Amino acid sequence: MNKNILVTGGAGYIGSHTCKALAQRGFTPIVLDNLSNGHDWAVKWGPLVKGDIADRAVLDEIFEKYQPSGVIHFAAFIEVGISMKDPGSFYRNNSCGTLTVLEAMRDHGCDRFVFSSTAAMYGMPNQVPITEDHPQWPINPYGWSKFMVERMLEDFSMAYGTKFCALRYFNAAGADPDGEIGESHDPESHLIPLVLRAAKDPDWNISVFGTDYDTPDGTCIRDYIHVCDLADAHIRALDYLADNESIAINLGTGTGNSVQEIIEAARKVTGDPIVPILGERRPGDPSRLVADRTLAKEKLGWEPQYTDILETIRHAWEWMNR
Repeated sequence: MNKNILVTGGAGYIGSHTCKALAQRGFTPIVLDNLSNGHDWAVKWGPLVKGDIADRAVLDEIFEKYQPSGVIHFAAFIEVGISMKDPGSFYRNNSCGTLTVLEAMRDHGCDRFVFSSTAAMYGMPNQVPITEDHPQWPINPYGWSKFMVERMLEDFSMAYGTKFCALRYFNAAGADPDGEIGESHDPESHLIPLVLRAAKDPDWNISVFGTDYDTPDGTCIRDYIHVCDLADAHIRALDYLADNESIAINLGTGTGNSVQEIIEAARKVTGDPIVPILGERRPGDPSRLVADRTLAKEKLGWEPQYTDILETIRHAWEWMNR
């Protein structure tokens, strides 16, 4: 089997960590990224093709030159707040762009597709931990754009035999323990780097939105999964598709940490007092989002290796200081 794997969005946060993991396991990641949110310095383990997933000519060139045996698809807009203000760009990029990738795969005989999906598929959960058969009703255009891709995948699977694994993950966190790559978003919307920035920059304030949720300390609980564990799961999913049928799988630790717990852990890691600004709830924020990871263990043999939130935050802090 060809060891070339096309990684769209491979210059981004999770994509670059997955490229490193692919290389460590003998694959060559072929990165396609327009660098709108990715960084060329994060592409270290294979060639970088600068281009857009919506550009069919670029995709044809990649498939003809490298003949990848599978695609791991990260390229997407991810900022939920921006999706509320500019939904069209999310549907055009996330949904229509993915359609172009799927059509190129079909026409070039590539049939394994690992999709970076999201827990936002589930909307406001009616049970926690969340299982894969939970009703899917996103509450923002970002979630709907991913929802539409999963529907396309079902249809392509039925019509053309495309095999897919949709990985619905929760809150990506941490950084490469070796310090080679890490998180770098602009704007940054993830809690842990925002909290750590408050420890690094005395003029930066971290806000806590809501302290009256039905949780032990009143702040929202989320399932934080180390980015290296995510990378591992994507490669396991690629291997799984060689001999198995399409599937959607949650990725999370199965436990959650509250906003206050994250801040307290960051205080321990950084030695900084980190005094947050307490604010009102944001509309649409569920009190708890935690994955049921039973299926990931059963189908992929996957279990998170980084389960101590202090270690995850320490990796992120070390990266930030580099």
